[in-house]
Amino acid sequence: MSETVRTERLKSDRALLVGVDLFYDDNLLSLENSLAELRRLADTAGFQIAGQVTQKLDHPNPKTFIGSGKAKEVKRIVQELEVEVVLFDDELSPRHQRELEEILGEEIRVIDRTALILDIFAQHAQTREGALQVELAQYEYRLPRLTRAWTHLVRQAGGGGGRTGGTAGVGLRGPGETQLEADRREIRRRISHLRQELEKVRAHRKRYRSRRKESKIPVVSLVGYTNAGKSTLLNQLSDANVYVANKLFATLDPTTRRVELPDGSPTLFTDTVGFIQKLPTMLVAAFRATLEEIAEADLLLHVLDITHPQVQKHAEAVHQTLVEIEADHIPVIPVLNKIDRLTHPDQARRNLDSFPNAVAVSALHGDGIGDLLQTVKNRLYESYEPVLVELPYNKGELISLFHEEGHIEQLENKYQGVFIQGRIPLRHVAKYKPYLIQED
Repeated sequence: MSETVRTERLKSDRALLVGVDLFYDDNLLSLENSLAELRRLADTAGFQIAGQVTQKLDHPNPKTFIGSGKAKEVKRIVQELEVEVVLFDDELSPRHQRELEEILGEEIRVIDRTALILDIFAQHAQTREGALQVELAQYEYRLPRLTRAWTHLVRQAGGGGGRTGGTAGVGLRGPGETQLEADRREIRRRISHLRQELEKVRAHRKRYRSRRKESKIPVVSLVGYTNAGKSTLLNQLSDANVYVANKLFATLDPTTRRVELPDGSPTLFTDTVGFIQKLPTMLVAAFRATLEEIAEADLLLHVLDITHPQVQKHAEAVHQTLVEIEADHIPVIPVLNKIDRLTHPDQARRNLDSFPNAVAVSALHGDGIGDLLQTVKNRLYESYEPVLVELPYNKGELISLFHEEGHIEQLENKYQGVFIQGRIPLRHVAKYKPYLIQED
């Protein structure tokens, strides 16, 4: 498996959380709830939390992110609590990180939210594809932050012995080249290699999806905030035996299983990585091949932990990510999970009003699974949308699809292309969206 760079562990793993409430910030979660999530991330990564510090600011300090006085306060608390790691709830710029480490001392590690999430992904990547994606994201994050303190990580993860290949360690330096320059050059070489490997993965996935489409079996992707219960739901639907743990990002690698709907119709259900607010942009880019599994689906099941007090904010974070990966046009069924944890069943019914067309389930115990499968069947096979489209002649696959799965009411061959008026399954509407024309 490819070597991924783990955040260097210190002898006690004691950490101090630092959160900033910025006046202009558009974060979905309040500072209190965001820090609670950071605490769970830190726990997942294996840190022991010694305390937390907060500050309200109009904008980040250009040098230290937090105010200079607050930075000195953090240093004092770090010494009092015997902390070796300071975890920030936001992404720090390279300058912020350098200035803070200089103030706090060389023995104190400053880790931001992005680096922490990357570390968790490094722990949980089980397949070659997952390891490649995480390693790429880590190197792209670390390149602009590279200092002498980071160079040992480059030699540690230079690819020696990894299944992705690469050279073992840093190459020979040229005349007058510093170790830091050599390490930067090695990271760029490694990034280039990883991108090439991931393009091969992407091409393989594209071929696999093409074969899957030829079978005409619809694909349903499970999306949701991390720890909402997607893997548990897939296990319940298909006996998939996907790893499940009460931790954030317990599973990263996509899993696809065949499930029969109530009428016996075959359907492919795919589970993939969970989302989170402030999901690092380099992770979204690195996981492009995986996230395309979502963008190519016929239907999305948006799994929500209905017991979580921030479920509405979680839903917004998921929608934002779907927009970012251009999957927000796909039909969605909200799935309100974990109803077995509700004190009163009426709570689930009330939440149904907040999420139109939702289905309430217990993925753990199987409650509501029959209703969910019936709803999936209805959305995939019984819902048709009236459309009027102008399809270019070079879009033969769309013309054939309309003939095979739609209901054609009027068809006319013209110079520009084929005009078709009729109805198509709701799951295919997105494919025809660029060619829709408005009726007078």
